[in-house]
Amino acid sequence: METFVILNIVALGTLAGTITGLIIGYAAKRQKPAWSAMTAEDKRVNLALVLFFALVYIALLTWFALQPPAPAFP
Repeated sequence: METFVILNIVALGTLAGTITGLIIGYAAKRQKPAWSAMTAEDKRVNLALVLFFALVYIALLTWFALQPPAPAFP
């Protein structure tokens, strides 16, 4: 796998994981307008959500990138 592909996978996975984690944290009422206004538990939950979903997206994108090419259409 090329370096550019690896960097794209990490960048897109991190972006998608951050967006998904923050949206889920917001839907679960764990988000506040400012980081300093959040409790330590809310910060941990949000960080865990972002890290979990970033890893999931990176794993899925890596799996997709490592698939063999499809056969030619006749």
